[in-house]
Amino acid sequence: MIFDAHSDLPTFVYDERKKGKRRVLEENFERFFGNTITARVMAIWTRKERRNQALRYVLEAVNSLKKDIAEGESFELVTNVKEMRKAIESGRIALWLGLEGGEPIEDSTDLLEVFYSLGLRVLTLTWSLRNAIGDGVFERTKGGLTNFGIEVIGKAEELGIVIDLSHINEAGFWDAMETTSFPVIASHSNAKRLCSNPRNLSDEQIKAIAERDGVVGAVAIPSFVHKNEPTLEKYVEHIEYMVELAGYRHVGLGFDFVYYLEGWSGKSIRGFENEEKIPALIELLEERFSEKEVEAITFRNFERVFRKIT
Repeated sequence: MIFDAHSDLPTFVYDERKKGKRRVLEENFERFFGNTITARVMAIWTRKERRNQALRYVLEAVNSLKKDIAEGESFELVTNVKEMRKAIESGRIALWLGLEGGEPIEDSTDLLEVFYSLGLRVLTLTWSLRNAIGDGVFERTKGGLTNFGIEVIGKAEELGIVIDLSHINEAGFWDAMETTSFPVIASHSNAKRLCSNPRNLSDEQIKAIAERDGVVGAVAIPSFVHKNEPTLEKYVEHIEYMVELAGYRHVGLGFDFVYYLEGWSGKSIRGFENEEKIPALIELLEERFSEKEVEAITFRNFERVFRKIT
């Protein structure tokens, strides 16, 4: 079983349904899920061109995703681990709703409650730019969490929403760690020691997440894997490095495949371009880790955190 902690598929679903298509996930089942993905966080990303109307866009995207799930038979939107297990046992793919960036909640924790009622269970505090919560990794300034950002974390704890620290800058990361005592995740980030990209995590950040019993999801974006040689082997090296650094219980998978998004089709790891290549990843993991460790990395680690929070 595979728990993928980060997917941009809601963007694809939204765009396809705007073209008049229906049952988008169902019609692309083999392409996007195959026989490997059993649980996945469907993260709605407020694209840069949508930031001035983020609330409207994300509400439309949630509605679009829910309609698409309802039109098929293979998927279920879940809000806790019990529902996830029940969906998987019944032969369906368990989908979790996430926000990649807090732009749509504006400066209102009431809106966070609204999104929770719609099924939101994972909140990536920022995308790579600044919002009302704090600064992302590509923002020119180096501010941490705002006062509102502190409120958001408190409300997320109260509701039962997993805090995701991918994309936030280092000051905001440490602010978040000081603010919450709950487990946190970095759904799609790699080790900065192996690839010096601002989106990756330092050794200290990885260990801090592990100390909270959280999980880092290894991301399959070429520029986060290796500057000159983004291959499946190099991707697995990130997993190995983080396991050695923090322990196998604190590393998972957050693929962030983007090959289906307009303008991103060529941005894939060699030998790990899409979901069809997941068996090759599993084969490499089985060569390096025990059966128990592979099961933890591929599924049970994120399951553990989601059970604690949601």
